[in-house]
Amino acid sequence: MSVTYTDNEIERLTQERKPLPVDWRNRVRLKPRRGHDEREIDLTGDANSKFRLILRRSHIDRLDFSVILMVQVPGSSQWFRLRRCNGKHEHTNHIEKVRFRDFHIHVATKRYQELGTREDAYAEVTNQYNDYDDALRCLFDDANFSKSHELQPSFLDGV
Repeated sequence: MSVTYTDNEIERLTQERKPLPVDWRNRVRLKPRRGHDEREIDLTGDANSKFRLILRRSHIDRLDFSVILMVQVPGSSQWFRLRRCNGKHEHTNHIEKVRFRDFHIHVATKRYQELGTREDAYAEVTNQYNDYDDALRCLFDDANFSKSHELQPSFLDGV
């Protein structure tokens, strides 16, 4: 990756208000792919940052999912992963040499960028969710998504 974000820049981007489109409930409905369900949604934040929400869930293991927030690196076609809510699987933080098997949230850090690994390779165990729907709610809450409140009923009411 040609850009390195500081931890403060990562936090600013994560907290930039991200208005969801009026039809956001329909747009977060996953579509079948080979072996999993998936969806991508592009958004523009209040400070004109370009964000992408990537949603994935395995057909085989309901605890195998990812809810990912990315930002487009200005002036390029590169995407930078800011935060990722993952299901229950084994993860190792290489710098800290900590291994766990649980639900966890990945966050981008300057230290892991400088190590040359994925920018969001660091993760922390969480009890904020234990399924895909709650992971989506968690990311919406933690990353300042603003929901349109149309009157359409949905499986994600209350998200």
